[in-house]
Amino acid sequence: MNYPIPDNPQDISNLRGKPINEELVAAAIAGVIRIVRSQGQSLEELTAQLLAEDPMLDKQQRRWLSQIVAQAWNSFA
Repeated sequence: MNYPIPDNPQDISNLRGKPINEELVAAAIAGVIRIVRSQGQSLEELTAQLLAEDPMLDKQQRRWLSQIVAQAWNSFA
């Protein structure tokens, strides 16, 4: 993987401006999971945040993203 898994929100923010590809998305998702777990949050709490109204993604996209994150969460368990 060309991108290290982010350890903190600043590392995730630093991914902005990089060319978007599958590796970047995978690193960002893995980083979010790592950060959320380190904060003691559950998958359910993360899913609720992902499904919350957001101007960037529509409802269907948020559902799709929450499913992908859940699969990644379970694979890191």
